[in-house]
Amino acid sequence: QVQLVESGGGLVQAGGSLRLSCAASGRTFRTYHMGWFRQAPGKEREFVGTISSSGGSTYYADSVKGRFTISRDNAKNTVYLQMNSLTPDDTAVYYCAANTGIWYSPGPRGFDYWGQGTQVTVSS
Repeated sequence: QVQLVESGGGLVQAGGSLRLSCAASGRTFRTYHMGWFRQAPGKEREFVGTISSSGGSTYYADSVKGRFTISRDNAKNTVYLQMNSLTPDDTAVYYCAANTGIWYSPGPRGFDYWGQGTQVTVSS
């Protein structure tokens, strides 16, 4: 069983930055491929990006490419989402997820554990 806990959400003005963290339980975090997703009110969950278990590969949705960066610290069992140049359209609950499969797939499929989410609100 993998437990994921997000933190770092909050209220920020447009143009600002936030860094989200996701702490994972378990000794095998370094083998998990990790992803970030978000869900705005009244909308479906949206894929944000992924990072491979080693951190050597990342992939982003077009909507965040160039503004968001995913990184990880396997020694701390933590994955991060650095968000810059935020706009009100980025307002959502942000979720991290773990893919415990062997192969890294850059897209949104294959995630079998999810965190509870953290709210990000961007004011105009």
